[in-house]
Amino acid sequence: MNKANTEKNTHVHEPLVQVAKRDEMVWYKSWAVRAVAIILALVLCGLVIVLLTGYNPIQVYVSMFEGSFGSSRKFMNLLQKLSMLLCISLAVTPAFKMKFWNTGAEGQTLIGGLATAACMIYFGESLPSYIALPITALVSIFVGMIWGIIPAYFKARFETNETLFTLMMNYVAMQLVSFCIVLWENPKDSNNVGVINRATQGGWLPEIFGQKYLLNIIIVAVLTAIMYIYLRYSKHGYEISVVGESQNTARYIGINVKKVILRTMAISGALCGVAGFLLVSGTDHTINTTIVGGMGFTAIMVSWLAKFNPIMMILASFLIVFLERGAGEIATAFNLNESLSDILTGIILFFIIGSEFFVNYKLNFRNKHKEGDK
Repeated sequence: MNKANTEKNTHVHEPLVQVAKRDEMVWYKSWAVRAVAIILALVLCGLVIVLLTGYNPIQVYVSMFEGSFGSSRKFMNLLQKLSMLLCISLAVTPAFKMKFWNTGAEGQTLIGGLATAACMIYFGESLPSYIALPITALVSIFVGMIWGIIPAYFKARFETNETLFTLMMNYVAMQLVSFCIVLWENPKDSNNVGVINRATQGGWLPEIFGQKYLLNIIIVAVLTAIMYIYLRYSKHGYEISVVGESQNTARYIGINVKKVILRTMAISGALCGVAGFLLVSGTDHTINTTIVGGMGFTAIMVSWLAKFNPIMMILASFLIVFLERGAGEIATAFNLNESLSDILTGIILFFIIGSEFFVNYKLNFRNKHKEGDK
């Protein structure tokens, strides 16, 4: 009797579903999971469109494609937006792969753009373009690098919280931009208000083959290839991976962790400086506190979705930019409130992010028949 009670009390009921860590999924299978998630999201969005507006969802989706591919101008704008988001995503990737939570890409890009604007204002018209542009690019890269090194130094030296530190530096960068805008404003000189050097285009990146943004796209494409090689095949890339896995292991095998942190954040800041240079000199030709447009935070999602792979970031960046532009086109074409387009974008992104659970984990269901046999 006691033995039966003991066996009954010690019997453990297994849960119906168990979540288990999945072995690394082959890249094409992981993207297949994401594709299924997008299809399901589109089905749900279609239901939302019908219920809230009564429009045909197919027509709405067609307008999304027209918003990005309806003309050569729209397509170039798509590539431009993609290249900027990709550039900032490349910037945050080394830090995140090292598990340095850099949430300051917005401010690092903004401060790089501020340096570009200053160079354009002070000597963009007085120096030839072949001299002014390289100097402007180097200054922007250097300033972005310094903005990235500051939190890295405090992290390496004093073990500060890099997430809060980099986040607060975003606000410092915004206030610096606001201060400089007021400083540079001159009602008697239209060159220093709004578009910088509108008449002379001093310090502007030149057009290539008649395409305004082509040089931006080429520069980011080259940076993508360089970062892929750097992270995957260089010694520095290996050190970043080891530090990200375990700082104690890195120290044990002789890696200078503090040096790696400083160097990696210098690279992140420098790439953000490049993005700021391309935004101000090659795209908007002005500076304001909203010029980055939240891409510093969106880039974090791009980097994580692509598993820190620069090549896969092209696809992730394209997807997000396509959705954003398509949502805007829906609001314009159907005269809808932009909130609806934001809802559709949010649904799709929710499904995409949720699909990462099934990429990384699998569900094991309890076999009821075997349990009954027992």
